[in-house]
Amino acid sequence: MRDIRGKTAIVTGAASGIGLGIATALASAGANLVLADLRPDPLEAARRKIEALGVRAAAAVTDVSDPAAVEAAGKVAIDTFGALHIAVNNAGVAMHGTPVEQVTVPEWNWLIGVNVMGVIHGIRTFVPLIRAAGQGGHVVNTGSVSSLFVREGREQGAYAMSKYAVLALSEALEQELKGTGIGVSILCPGGVNTSIFQSAATRPDRFGGAYHRPRQEAMQTAGFAGTALDPAIVGRRVLRAIQDEEFYILTHTAERAAITDRFRRIEAAFDRADAVMPTLSTR
Repeated sequence: MRDIRGKTAIVTGAASGIGLGIATALASAGANLVLADLRPDPLEAARRKIEALGVRAAAAVTDVSDPAAVEAAGKVAIDTFGALHIAVNNAGVAMHGTPVEQVTVPEWNWLIGVNVMGVIHGIRTFVPLIRAAGQGGHVVNTGSVSSLFVREGREQGAYAMSKYAVLALSEALEQELKGTGIGVSILCPGGVNTSIFQSAATRPDRFGGAYHRPRQEAMQTAGFAGTALDPAIVGRRVLRAIQDEEFYILTHTAERAAITDRFRRIEAAFDRADAVMPTLSTR
């Protein structure tokens, strides 16, 4: 799908950050947008910004951890534009600065509810709508560079776990949609200038309500701001990937060595299996 002019896209987590960057890039290429986000006021501001680019935009207040809310957002796309062609399951929350064994049950439920179930709800709702349009399309799921390795020293195992799941979902979806004309990408960004480290401030009441996570919030400025990308750059990168039907969308290169080391460790385990298994089988 190299030309997306006149197509309809839905982006979750679209009121700010990466979501707004992607929505802006899609609008600049001529797509109409459904913007979905938990926060009504920033969402309305984002809608006005997108419409100022000369396309049509609709807003849907959406908690992606709630399947009914995601279905309602999909209905907005159909009711407003008649069809859906591009879905970006982008909404996510952070869980950094807490060892895995100390993450509370409400925090696990919230993290999985947004980062994993939010993508699942998006796939279940948006993919059938794209199929029904019969014009092909594309799905982008926002993972993280932490979909590919666990960064040591940040105590982000819970977050990485959720983003590993997004990678598995995306790989499976790509396989299952082969031959349908619907492409799949996973966005794996490194640091981006967003408010994700303040995401605990918007935790819904059913998961325990808003709270502060000082160690996580401190990461916004501690060695992070200097390398964080502008979300607009990430948005343009995603647009290019949709146009070129790329699966992996990477934005940073600094983590390449760490990710390569992880795969070398896996390769070494296969080598060890080759060496040991014949011996074990003869015992």
